[in-house]
Amino acid sequence: MNSLSALERDFINRFQGGFPLTRRPFSQVADGLGTGEATLIQTIENLLQRGLLSRFGPLFDAERLGGEVTLAALKVPASRYEQVAEQVNSLASVAHNYRREHRLNMWFVVASDQPGGVASALAEVEQRSGLPVYNFPRQQAFYLGLWLHLDADGRTDTVAAEAVEQVPCDWRADALDRRLLRATQAGLPLRRDPWAVIAAQVETSPAQVRARLQAMLAAGAIRRIGAIPNHYRLGLRGNGMSVWDVPDEVASELGQQIGRLDCVSHCYLRPRQPGVWPYNLFAMLHGADREVVYAKVRQITRLLGKQCRGHDILFSSAVLKKTGLRLAA
Repeated sequence: MNSLSALERDFINRFQGGFPLTRRPFSQVADGLGTGEATLIQTIENLLQRGLLSRFGPLFDAERLGGEVTLAALKVPASRYEQVAEQVNSLASVAHNYRREHRLNMWFVVASDQPGGVASALAEVEQRSGLPVYNFPRQQAFYLGLWLHLDADGRTDTVAAEAVEQVPCDWRADALDRRLLRATQAGLPLRRDPWAVIAAQVETSPAQVRARLQAMLAAGAIRRIGAIPNHYRLGLRGNGMSVWDVPDEVASELGQQIGRLDCVSHCYLRPRQPGVWPYNLFAMLHGADREVVYAKVRQITRLLGKQCRGHDILFSSAVLKKTGLRLAA
């Protein structure tokens, strides 16, 4: 892991969410961290340049925006892997793409703010690659929230963050909301008054920018605003997608139990693929190395007991793309 200063570590630990929507947010955060506004802005710039943060800004929820999101996989021949990765990554709707150690060796997240956008993207991947796409849409979410804690000794671990709660909401994005989301999807401007910069881009007032962002947070269209760490660069070298075959009639109950474990950052119920994929529970696990992840797998195995009919762990060996949701043009 790259060496972190005390200020960098404290900022990451405290502001992976909850970035204030005040007129001078960097000043407010800097005061709480015992530093100056200009120093904090430069610190964030340095973290981004060194690749220790993937982004700094809002984290969107495609479904709350009226769109769709899915996890998909390909079985790519080794001789074509680089070519197919470029074909997949070239689609703006591909938010993340990982190489995983399995027969299905390319796993990517497709997120679209438009109904039908996911199906269109998957069809395009099949057309470009000539390979069948295996689609694993989320059927139920039990937990979502990869939050890191960095200690003074250089150790990194995941911590409990946000439980998934599907609250009914009649909020709908209008034209200004969509301009605002497009202006911030790559991150917030690192300026003393970032809202004024955004307001000039979307042709509204800084106060309206802050009010709209607050409304989208309340509606869940923005899950949080803050630092999005690059957990690979920050020391979590063991990253595995654990998958479990449990009886369908108890899958929801067991998913809720797995989702409550501190070691789990994401937990979902997804469909099986007959003859290809027997697993229906997915739980992401992270650790300093693979042995730490294997220990977490054993913890889940003990929890499931006789209900576990089979499991596997798909370690990620390369990050092929990691941008987050990008709105349709």
